[in-house]
Amino acid sequence: MTILITGVAGFIGMHVADQLLAQGHAVVGIDNLNDYYSVALKRDRIARLQAAHGRLFTFHELDFADMDAVHAALGDQVIEAIVHLGAQAGVRYSLINPHAYVRSNLTGHVNMLELARERRVRHFVYASSSSVYGGNDTLPFRVEDRTDHPVSLYAATKRADELMSETYAHLYRIPMTGLRFFTVYGPWGRPDMAMWIFTAKILAGEPIPVFNHGRMQRDFTYIDDIVGGVLACLDHPPADDGAAKAGGSRAPHRLYNIGNNRPEELMHLIAVLEEAIGVKAQIDFQPMQPGDVHATYADISAIAQDIGYAPKTGIESGVPRFVNWYRAYHDGR
Repeated sequence: MTILITGVAGFIGMHVADQLLAQGHAVVGIDNLNDYYSVALKRDRIARLQAAHGRLFTFHELDFADMDAVHAALGDQVIEAIVHLGAQAGVRYSLINPHAYVRSNLTGHVNMLELARERRVRHFVYASSSSVYGGNDTLPFRVEDRTDHPVSLYAATKRADELMSETYAHLYRIPMTGLRFFTVYGPWGRPDMAMWIFTAKILAGEPIPVFNHGRMQRDFTYIDDIVGGVLACLDHPPADDGAAKAGGSRAPHRLYNIGNNRPEELMHLIAVLEEAIGVKAQIDFQPMQPGDVHATYADISAIAQDIGYAPKTGIESGVPRFVNWYRAYHDGR
């Protein structure tokens, strides 16, 4: 099967591509390699895929918000499924550069929906976010919960993606699965995420910024568990049978949480990081940041029941793996 992956130079995109290629699938990857964070890291991810998988992997550097560029690159390439992971990420950055989110997460998402319609793909799997739960204060977050009170523009765009996907599934009967990811971490992770920021600053002997004075919880999810869930979903498109799916749709469209189903206190995460690094952290306690939420906690009962998703990696084992990779990656540069 030939699978298109957007955001293939991203953290999750690279890992999903790596596993699909290892299974013998051909992967066509696209990414615009923007400078939201280190372009060198993104290029290193692409180089790793090219070195490991050769001609099975095709990469196009382009912006999927530019439909002409997408059509020019893909031509008459057969695409059997799409895993749409590309997006402008980051809650806090959406306060600074909202137009980047409109272009990538709204225009870009519609472009990929149109491509799915044109190519009549067997399944369109796309990234949503736990951020869609916004001001919801009932834990754990369930896919049935209301999501109409976003607290960041990023969250609003991801919820809009879900609604547009519902429309396309209804109108064109394209099987679609939206995945609400919960705080993903692991090797090859993102430098704008807490795990990377904390590790870098602890190793450099600098204070780490801890928001809301440490009174926060996150459902930290290891990358291998995320990839396992994405691939299992890809292999099981929702049926067009009129039955209600996870998230409430009667079209061939479902929504799942993918998390560890275990919220961790932020200060506990820091303690685990200190143990893995072997250095005591200097803490810079700061107030709550605009757009942040106090806690995330994934109810994964829907995806567990439908496809058998069962995360295996807690932070006690996942954090040392990230720290070991981080040290090796930077030692090798």
